[in-house]
Amino acid sequence: MSLPSTSSGRADDSLAIRVNGEHRRVPGGISIAQMLNELGLDPLRVAVERNLEIVPRSALGQTCVEDGDDYEIVHFVGGG
Repeated sequence: MSLPSTSSGRADDSLAIRVNGEHRRVPGGISIAQMLNELGLDPLRVAVERNLEIVPRSALGQTCVEDGDDYEIVHFVGGG
């Protein structure tokens, strides 16, 4: 029995992306905020660059992750 394939030939609907230089697969159709949650990151405590462009925090929930995206995520660290 074979798995159904998508139009791209993959057997699932996951997307291939890079996060801070590391290749990852994430479910298709998720927002950047959902991806951050899956990675265990708080969207309020990180800055996200997608394909060399800063994503405004207000757009993280509305911007979908796309196949081939390249993300750089920087954590804010408090000090004192």
